[in-house]
Amino acid sequence: MNKRYILGGLIIVVFLVVGFFAFKDSKIEYANFQGAAQTHKTCQVKGVWVKDKESKFDASTNQFTFVMKDENNQEMKVVLEGAKPNNFEMAENVVAKGKVTNGYFHAKEVLTKCPSKYEGKGEDVQKSGS
Repeated sequence: MNKRYILGGLIIVVFLVVGFFAFKDSKIEYANFQGAAQTHKTCQVKGVWVKDKESKFDASTNQFTFVMKDENNQEMKVVLEGAKPNNFEMAENVVAKGKVTNGYFHAKEVLTKCPSKYEGKGEDVQKSGS
């Protein structure tokens, strides 16, 4: 067989294997803290920041720590590698991507959903409709 065909086939197989593992790692499912702890895989947990519990940024380790409550009202400490996300104080909801390790949620990324300045309040709509 020609060496070019063998080399071409080998390159195609390598790309297929790399693509498969890249796709497998990019598939992140939503879960609650209990489900994330059971799967030991990277998950997305949706919840709210528990504002009355301690949150802090440690500059020496570059970690932001806060407590989050998931949709089942289970609270867990979340440790984010990096600084506090923008608009964190105004966030209505928080989505943390990561996995449960050593009894806390180790987040690679934290997304915030803030209230829109363009959304009206219910009272405003009722007043204009009357």
